[in-house]
Amino acid sequence: QVQLVESGGGLVQAGGSLRLSCAAAGSIFSINYMGWYRQAPGKQRELIATITSDGSTNYADSVKGRFTISRDNAKNTVYLQMNSLKPEDTAAYYCNTGLVTNPPDRRYLEVWGQGTLVTVSS
Repeated sequence: QVQLVESGGGLVQAGGSLRLSCAAAGSIFSINYMGWYRQAPGKQRELIATITSDGSTNYADSVKGRFTISRDNAKNTVYLQMNSLKPEDTAAYYCNTGLVTNPPDRRYLEVWGQGTLVTVSS
């Protein structure tokens, strides 16, 4: 009914930059928040950044000042600009959103993307 499609991962050298995109598609009435998580091998999934419908943002301490989350409400798309990448940023990055589906259902859903891999070489 609703899916998230991520893109933009890849291999980059330390100090480099990448931009992740995540587009929500389907029966969407409104999107409450959009965010990014990541999961490194052998570690738990952690919250990286979130952005609400009014543009309020929140970041994990580990990425503050290096990563920037933004969204295009007209396109139901969220972006994660990652600068000054470090080898410890290597992980699978997942998009996440909380939204309300179109009438008549008007259900609140939490949806996850399939993940995109970011590898930062030293």
